[in-house]
Amino acid sequence: MNSKNVSIREANQRDIPAIMELIHLKAEFDGCPKSVQATSQKLEIDLFGEKPLAFVLLAEVDGDAIGLATYHSTYSTFLAKPGIWLDDLYIKAEHRSHRVGQALMLRLRQIGQEKGCGRIDWTVAVSNERGIKFYERIGAKIINKVKLCRLDGQELSK
Repeated sequence: MNSKNVSIREANQRDIPAIMELIHLKAEFDGCPKSVQATSQKLEIDLFGEKPLAFVLLAEVDGDAIGLATYHSTYSTFLAKPGIWLDDLYIKAEHRSHRVGQALMLRLRQIGQEKGCGRIDWTVAVSNERGIKFYERIGAKIINKVKLCRLDGQELSK
């Protein structure tokens, strides 16, 4: 396979089974396969309902979904511009190192430019050396002086 066989497109409702499969594969890759709480029904509402909360780019080869990028809008008060938060970037193992991730990120950059965004942000696991090298190759700055903070579960509902 080469990058010429890969197509990138916005996902639609018919893609929910493929999106679910890729989400589960991403969770396995991240070492937390039991953490997925997403359901097809919830994704249908959240991704394709009246007010979508997030968006999905699918990478395909011959009509088969081999990767995805999920993202949503953010806003930077420092820049006074919208931004994009890349939530997940995942490519099936057998399709890595074939520029699929690069194609997904290129399309995400184009979307950012179309929307007048000031930046695209995301996180990468410190143990994901291959991912970090990939992000550096495409020009990303790895910022080590901040830490991800999270309120969830019981702490969120207090």
